[in-house]
Amino acid sequence: MSSTDSKILRTEPLAGENAKWTRLILTTYQDPLGKSRTWEHAERPTRPKGSDIDGVGIVAILEKPGGPEIVLQKQFRPPVEKVTIEVPAGLVDAGETAEEAAVRELKEETGYIGVVSETSPVMFNDPGFCNTNLRMIHVTVDMSKSENQNPKPELEDSEFIEVFTLPLTDLYAECKRLEKEGFAIDARVATLGEGIEIAKKWKL
Repeated sequence: MSSTDSKILRTEPLAGENAKWTRLILTTYQDPLGKSRTWEHAERPTRPKGSDIDGVGIVAILEKPGGPEIVLQKQFRPPVEKVTIEVPAGLVDAGETAEEAAVRELKEETGYIGVVSETSPVMFNDPGFCNTNLRMIHVTVDMSKSENQNPKPELEDSEFIEVFTLPLTDLYAECKRLEKEGFAIDARVATLGEGIEIAKKWKL
């Protein structure tokens, strides 16, 4: 069984009252010239009360003798009708910090147990379209520990995730290769790879 075995059966309009994960909004605002304008957008209605974010993305780095490797996933995403290359990610539970959510989601989706090393500012995925946001949490995974020798994901019945790793230094080139093979590349993955290439070019 592979994520590539998934396929779209049909698409149809969804009434707002039947939507669980998204909501369409029409916002009226005033521009710098004082003119009233409207903006059609979506919002995620599931953000926990008191939380400043919807979820987390996880930059999980495996410490290996041959060099650091990044943990990635293949997962079919119906909106783009493709298997997407992504970092592990998930929604924050009520009363949970971003760091706690990252450690939990990493273990659930990949089986790896890591330690948080960095937390990003709040990032907005597509601010012209929706209010969805997250923090990127950097997690280091010590491969010398027994719990990381044979990691076993704890997936939900509706989750079909394939976990794989890549040398961190090759990430951008691998994104290009995977796109040619027909995969969709999540913006967070591509941006990480692009950032590494910029750092190499400019010797940052």
